[in-house]
Amino acid sequence: MFQRRQKRSKLQHLKEICWPTIGWLRATTYWGLRLIRLRGTPHSIALGLAVGAGVAITPFMGLHFVMTLLICWALGGQLLAGIVGTFVGNPWTFPFIWWITHRLGCIILQTRAGFDGNAHITFHGLLDSPLRTLAPMLGPMLVGSIPLALIVGWAVYFPARHLIAKRQQRRADKLRLRRHARENGTLVDRKIHG
Repeated sequence: MFQRRQKRSKLQHLKEICWPTIGWLRATTYWGLRLIRLRGTPHSIALGLAVGAGVAITPFMGLHFVMTLLICWALGGQLLAGIVGTFVGNPWTFPFIWWITHRLGCIILQTRAGFDGNAHITFHGLLDSPLRTLAPMLGPMLVGSIPLALIVGWAVYFPARHLIAKRQQRRADKLRLRRHARENGTLVDRKIHG
């Protein structure tokens, strides 16, 4: 009943993720409402979002979901909110994240390894010894990602917790008023009279 008449191809799914047909504002609003309606306390939902956003800053591509689920499980964060939080790292933001984490890591380590003019990454170098080829960049990126992940996590947690608590309270108040009106007979039930 609620399925598409023509199924989307994998390329269409990828295009929809990178550039939603409904528009960015509507897609963001939709996912925001989905987050608010998740079951859990404002703390657990905001913690899940913060963990996911923080893990997305790390250079462990392909392991972000697994790391987020493990950390959320250990800290008591909402798992689905954690997965949504990992979308901070996406094809639009990864180049900036990698550059910032690398620069910050180089500052912390006081080195110039990696993305300087002498670094050349070749396909054959990656095939022969991927660790030796990528190590000059991954080391500073890993070191730089730790403080940045903590900052991003804190920056996501507090506003998200406040907004989710406010929205959940408003929703609970509406349900309480509706229940009170039904008990007093002032609300007409649409199913019966409608």
